[in-house]
Amino acid sequence: MPASILGEVGHLSEVALPRDKATRLNCPSCGSGHVALVLGDNGGTSYVCTACGHSWS
Repeated sequence: MPASILGEVGHLSEVALPRDKATRLNCPSCGSGHVALVLGDNGGTSYVCTACGHSWS
């Protein structure tokens, strides 16, 4: 994810859920926590690891 976007939304995960109730999603390929939710044209969703590029749904 571009640094400018991270600067704008990076704080949202901590604001939305208290740390003790947050669920962390990690990449199944490399284990990184840098995961983006991607919305598809047909309304579906998938995930993309911004560290290694692996995608899954």
